[in-house]
Amino acid sequence: MPKAKFEGIYRSIKQKIEAQDYPYQSLLPSENTLIAEYGCSRNTVRRALAELSDEGYIQPIQGKGVRVIYQPVGKTTFIIGGIETFQETARRNHLHAVTKVTRFETVVADEKFARESGFAPGDELWAVERVRYLDGKALILDVNYFLKEFMPGLTPEIAARSIYEYIENELGMQIVTSKRKMTVERATIRDEQRLDLNGYDCVAVITNHTFNSDGLMFEYTRSRHQPDYFCFQDTATRKK
Repeated sequence: MPKAKFEGIYRSIKQKIEAQDYPYQSLLPSENTLIAEYGCSRNTVRRALAELSDEGYIQPIQGKGVRVIYQPVGKTTFIIGGIETFQETARRNHLHAVTKVTRFETVVADEKFARESGFAPGDELWAVERVRYLDGKALILDVNYFLKEFMPGLTPEIAARSIYEYIENELGMQIVTSKRKMTVERATIRDEQRLDLNGYDCVAVITNHTFNSDGLMFEYTRSRHQPDYFCFQDTATRKK
C-alpha cells in the first residue's frame, strides 16, 4: 500500500485524538466511514489503526469497534517505546522548540569511555552537547556521541536543527533500535548552569544506545531532563 497514504491517515486520526475531536473513551467512526472519509482501502485504514493501537491511542473492542484510550497528561510526554526527534516530540505536544549547541568537537574513545558507551577504544566520535528549550525554558541537556565514520559531514548547524533528520534524509541511514535506561541522578554543576531546574537538585536521565539497520551502534546519548516538566510514557500489554 502507498506509504504516504497510510501515514497521512495515521497522522490525521492521531491529531484528532490528541485534539480530543475523538474524546477519551469514545468510539472511532466505523471502518467503512473512515474508508469513505479518506478515500482509501480497508487495509490502509487497518494499517493506520494498528499503528495507533501500538502507540496506546486506541484499543479494538471485539463486536463494538475501536475505543479511544488516549488521555492528555499535563506535562510534555516523551515516548519510551518509540524513537522520536526532539522536534517531533515538541510538535506532538504543541510546544515551541529551540536547540542551542553548546559543545561540538571530535573526541577519541578511551578505555573508560568505551566501557561506559559501548564504542570501541580508539573510535573517533562527534561529541555534541545541546540545550533544548521548550516554550522558552531550558529543560533538556542532551550529551550526544556519534560515530564519526558514519556521519563525516556533521556540523553545528545540522546539530541545531535535527541530527536524525540529517541521518535519514541526507545520509540515507536507517535508525532502527534504541536501547534505553532511565535513572534519576543528582544534578551536576553543568546541569545547574544549563537548565532551568526550578529548585530541583536532581534530573531524570535517559541513556540511549542507538543502532542502524546493520545492527551497528552509531550513537550513545545521555539526555538530562528537568523533572518537573516531563512525563515518560509507554504502552504495555499483558502476554500470557
